[in-house]
Amino acid sequence: MRAILTIGHNDLRLFLKRKSAYVWLFLGPLAFIYIFGSAYKTSGDPSNRQPAVWLENADTNFLGRIFSDELGAQGLRLVNPTNGAALGIRIPADFTRQALRGERVKVQFVHRDVSTEADAALVKLRLVRTLIGMNGHLIEAAMQPHTGQPLTEDRLRAVMAAPDRVRLDVKFAGRNPSPAGFYFSVPSNLLMYLMMNLMLFGGAAMAAERRNGVIQRLMTHPVGRGEVVVGKIYGLMLLGAVQIVFVLIVGKFLFGVNLGANLPAITLTLLIFAWVAGSLGVLAGSVLAAEDRVIGMCMLVSLLMAAMGGCWWPIEMAPPLAKVMALCVPTGWALQALNQLISFGNGLDQVIVPLLVLLAFGAVANLLAARFFRP
Repeated sequence: MRAILTIGHNDLRLFLKRKSAYVWLFLGPLAFIYIFGSAYKTSGDPSNRQPAVWLENADTNFLGRIFSDELGAQGLRLVNPTNGAALGIRIPADFTRQALRGERVKVQFVHRDVSTEADAALVKLRLVRTLIGMNGHLIEAAMQPHTGQPLTEDRLRAVMAAPDRVRLDVKFAGRNPSPAGFYFSVPSNLLMYLMMNLMLFGGAAMAAERRNGVIQRLMTHPVGRGEVVVGKIYGLMLLGAVQIVFVLIVGKFLFGVNLGANLPAITLTLLIFAWVAGSLGVLAGSVLAAEDRVIGMCMLVSLLMAAMGGCWWPIEMAPPLAKVMALCVPTGWALQALNQLISFGNGLDQVIVPLLVLLAFGAVANLLAARFFRP
């Protein structure tokens, strides 16, 4: 045990001696957290999603314009048909004429395959609310005293502008139904940089120490190969702990991410993930001999796992296949657990399965690293 602690502490001291390490540990995550958090923050309030919907209004009369305004009032973000949005609404050319004559009018809803099921369901719901609202306004206008004159735009808008006698406040349950802003960028970029740094530093250090004969000299002491492997992973976990503490402090006090009472569970999840990433780094350094190959492979694998796991965009926005692929990499399970703890406000009992899967990833990586380790 003493040998493991000595190897780990010495590796941490050597890592922190490199000036370049501070860029990867602190400046890189900080910049990416700010960029991603600002980008996804502008997409709207996660408790009131407004998916983009293209509107094709072929009606030149006033009911088409009012219907379009009502769609926006119901929370739909209307864009031009050339925008490329996956969801759309078509208003027929004779919309006003048929409605005023009391005939049935069909409004077409277009749902392309590239859109998410959640956005499609939300648009359908708000479209139904718009139709109900329009019918209600028309009925209310028809019931008002008038001299037999046909319904006009000014009269209908006056009815719509009148105070509602009953109001319905509709909200998503929970604190953040979809991770957004810094609630998304802090955990996702922390996971990406943890995976990338621990794999790069761990793999490159193993390759360099083998080339320089450091590991061979270490093996001349009464230290087993298992202790060397575990000591190397322990040192990487300590390095990851330094980055975890920094990012969590910055996330709370600079970006306003509320960690709440789940801080112990969040810390446990991140430490288990650091163990997985460190094990993969030692494994890469054990399998590959040349440092340049180790660096290239670790960079490629870590970025690929970050993309697949949902660290670049909220996995809730991804198509079904991408959600399945996220379950094939440790980043996907770790981000799922952190979203439950940070964005959804759930406790440790809700992330038992992701933590068990992460432990399985780490155990397999540990066994493979010990199997392929060579001085």
